[in-house]
Amino acid sequence: MGNRVELGRGQGVPGHMAERLFEDCSAFAEVGATVIDWDEFERVEMRVGRILAVDDFSEARKPSYLLTIDFGLDLGVRRSSVAIRDLYRKEELVGRLVVAVTNFPPKQIANHMSQALVLAAVNRDGTMRLLQPDAEVELGARIR
Repeated sequence: MGNRVELGRGQGVPGHMAERLFEDCSAFAEVGATVIDWDEFERVEMRVGRILAVDDFSEARKPSYLLTIDFGLDLGVRRSSVAIRDLYRKEELVGRLVVAVTNFPPKQIANHMSQALVLAAVNRDGTMRLLQPDAEVELGARIR
């Protein structure tokens, strides 16, 4: 391991993490995480899509948008309801790549069917940031 590069104390790594590595799954149980096996993970289809259109979705309980997302030739275009209207302007979203779960059954949200679950990182205060690849990838690319 002669060419290792890592964050250290004072570079954004909390002190409790700088001292500890997750060598087994017992540490996950401490934070309430559920451990799944590889087969369970493989069943979740997470794909990259591009937002083509953003509509206000005033019928939803939370401030939401209805996104039209292109997942490429195999999966096509799908719609998704996302409760992020307080966090993003429409103009910020159109053309953006997102990551979504595409093999959930459609879910009725108000008067629309949501056909994909767009993924976001959720902070402790409830604010969210949408997940996206850090570079251009094919539409429909699988997340692993």
